[in-house]
Amino acid sequence: MKINGVAGHLIRRLHQISSHMFTTRVLAAGYDLTSVQFAAMGAVRAVPGIDQAGVAAAIAYDRTTIGGVIDRLEKKGYIVRAVSAHDRRAREISLTPMGDQVFSTLQPVVQRLQREILQCLDDEEHATFMALLQKAVGDAQD
Repeated sequence: MKINGVAGHLIRRLHQISSHMFTTRVLAAGYDLTSVQFAAMGAVRAVPGIDQAGVAAAIAYDRTTIGGVIDRLEKKGYIVRAVSAHDRRAREISLTPMGDQVFSTLQPVVQRLQREILQCLDDEEHATFMALLQKAVGDAQD
């Protein structure tokens, strides 16, 4: 079996490339943030007061390890957790003003990066690739 013909290997390589590019661009912008942390901040920004399980579901991340992501964001001062008024056992998560500013600053950086990740594809190939990716992960997202 030729490893460069194996979908899993190529997906892993593209993920490595994407992760490296994300880290490089975010560090160049002056921030120490992972792509998962950025995604979690996006979920919190979209739904202020969301709980941890909601963040995990929104970004398709493991519920048992999202706690560490949320902890790190809280330590950085980007999010706050508060006891829910509806369920005293639940913690609602919101971005702090600093977290909102960081997300706003990085959003265009991350948006530009998306096209750079697939820079070797022309516009038609890019559209086709994105449609195929969405189709491939469609059932896994449900």
